[in-house]
Parts: sequence; structure tokens; C-alpha cells
Amino acid sequence: MSKRDFYEILGVGKTASDEEIKKAYRKLAMKHHPDRNQGEASKGAEEKFKEVKEAYEMLSDPQKRAAYDQFGHAGVDPNRGHGGPGTEGFGGFAEAFGDIFGDMFNQGNRGGRGAGGRQVYRGSDLSYAMEISLEEAAKGKNAEIRIPAWENCDTCHGSGAKPGTSPKNCPTCHGSGTVQLRQGFFSVQQTCPHCRGTGKIIPEPCTSCHGQGKLKKQKTLEVKIPAGIDDGMRIRSTGNGEPGTNGGPPGDLYIEIRLKKHDIFERDGDDLHCQVPVSFITAALGGEIEVPTLAGKAAIDIPEGTQAGKQFRLRGKGIKGVRSSYPGDLYCHIAVETPVKLTEQQRKLLRELEESLQKGGSRHSPSGESWTDKLKRFFS
Repeated sequence: MSKRDFYEILGVGKTASDEEIKKAYRKLAMKHHPDRNQGEASKGAEEKFKEVKEAYEMLSDPQKRAAYDQFGHAGVDPNRGHGGPGTEGFGGFAEAFGDIFGDMFNQGNRGGRGAGGRQVYRGSDLSYAMEISLEEAAKGKNAEIRIPAWENCDTCHGSGAKPGTSPKNCPTCHGSGTVQLRQGFFSVQQTCPHCRGTGKIIPEPCTSCHGQGKLKKQKTLEVKIPAGIDDGMRIRSTGNGEPGTNGGPPGDLYIEIRLKKHDIFERDGDDLHCQVPVSFITAALGGEIEVPTLAGKAAIDIPEGTQAGKQFRLRGKGIKGVRSSYPGDLYCHIAVETPVKLTEQQRKLLRELEESLQKGGSRHSPSGESWTDKLKRFFS
């Protein structure tokens, strides 16, 4: 019986990349693996599994693939394609499936080995939201925060067992913290589900800590907020997260900064923006006005005929960011104020002013004249 084409078996083209060949093999091998097909279906599945494995072993080896592409099945030794009971054929299989079976049988196994072979785990990280003002963000500050902490139980002195008793070796894993799980011809080591990797069980738990060996309390931590920090930035406090398991290292504490809304300024990176109200008389005649900055007051000259929305830039009056060499700028946006609650005398004066301005035409209202021309063109 003639052999099928290796590319056809895997369902890929002759120009397929190594990654495409590996992906196709993993998919088919999982589908036809004997452990996933029971009863009558196992016979046909086993043959297909061997066929897929042979095709992958040939095409995953650059030299064998080159020989196969040039001479076909005659260019490769068929006796080496089945792998047999030895390790040669199993190598490609284990390499291709290492990540899959790692996910299936070792979920959550992110720790290392501790004393006595027990699995140790790093503690979880903690997050703390700190709200600060814009001034505090610009200058920096030292702050104290209260965070959860864990201390050894005074009743059982950290053992987790009721006074007068002691923890015992886990009968499932015999104190190792791990068990062997067999899947077909695989043997995978997994955290013991009975003792959860500790290697010990506590027949009589401590009534104070309920067998945990530690109690959750609060502690005060001093945090230095660097000058220039911005909204959303995080400060890491190493080792102040949750404690590890079986002697594993503790996690970290992340302090996330939240800026309070400011009454005057809006921050944009290292720059600041603010709205500056100006009377329409000052906007028309010009003059000097005072504007606020984080360092105090500053003066800007308003030119005659300043329009609403005009922007003035004060260099270096922004914030010097954490990673910046120079401070940002302050942008003052002019908002021309329309007077309200006028007296009759004031109304009369404004009407006289309006009549006088209208006689001057576009000389006094350049944008108004432009707007009139646009309307004429639109309606015509």
C-alpha cells in the first residue's frame, strides 16, 4: 500500500512554514490521540495518529524535509518515521505539545520548589488608589497609608494547629506537596489537591486563625510621592503585597495615583490650561491682567481687539514631569465676558456704541463682515 503525501496528511501546502506545520500537527494529533478516542474508534484513531506523527517528524526536520521534497518517500528512511518505543520519535511530539499539556495539567503552577520538595508560590500583588491634589502632584509629598498585613498567630505561633497538637504529613502526597498524574503514556506532576501543596494537613485547626497560621491586620506604610507624578501612574512598594505560600516570596503593593479635579487648572502632560475671563471693555481696549500659576501670580498684556478664545502661553509655568528635564507651559484661554443685569443708562450707552460701530462697517468687526459674506453666498 503506497504512503500518502506528508503535506496532504497534515493538510498544508509545500510552502508551509515551520510554524504552520507545527500548528497543523498539534491540531490533528489532539484529534486522533488514542486517549481521546475510546472503543471501536480507537483503532482507526491510532493509525491516523501514527500517520500524522510520522508526517510531522519528517517535515519538522529541515534535512529530512529537503530530502523528501526532492526524492519523495524514497528520500527518507521510513523506519525512522514511527518513533517506536524509543525517545527519537517522542522528541518531536513532546516539543510540539509541551505548552498544551503544560496548560492542561499544570494550571496555576507558577511557583518553584521549596524545602522538602514542596511547591512554593509567590504572594498576590495588591493595589491601592491614592487621590492627591494637583499641587501635591507638582511638588511631591510624603504620605502615610493603611494597608492590610499578615502576622503570625499568637495562639498557635504560626503553625495553624490548635495548641497541644501539630500538623501531620498529608496522606495523599506523603508530605511532598505533589502527586503524579498519568495521562496515557504521560506522567505529570501536579500540586496535591488535598493539602494544596503544603505537604501538611491540620486535624485540629487553631480557633484563632482557623488553621491559616496568620492573622490579617492593618499596618501604616510611608509612601514618597515624587514631584511631577501624573494621573494613572503607579508606585511599586516591593514586598508589601500578600504573603507567599509555603515560604514563597510576598507580592508587591502598587499605589495608583488619581488626581483630584482642580478648580482652575486642567493638566495635559506637563502643560497646564486655564480659562481667563476678561471684560469686553478690556478685550476691546487692551490692558494688563493677572493670571494664576502654581507658583503664584503672573501678568499678561492683552492687546487691543483681543477676541474670545485667544490663547496666551507662559513658558515654564507648567509642571516638571517625573521623567522631564524642563517644566511644561501654562496656556491661558481668553473668555470674553458679556455684561449682565444692565441698567437703563448702561443699555442706552451700549446702543449708542453699537450704532457708532455699525457706521464704521467692517473696520470694527472684521469677522462679522466675513460672516455676512458667507451667509449671502449660502442663501444665493
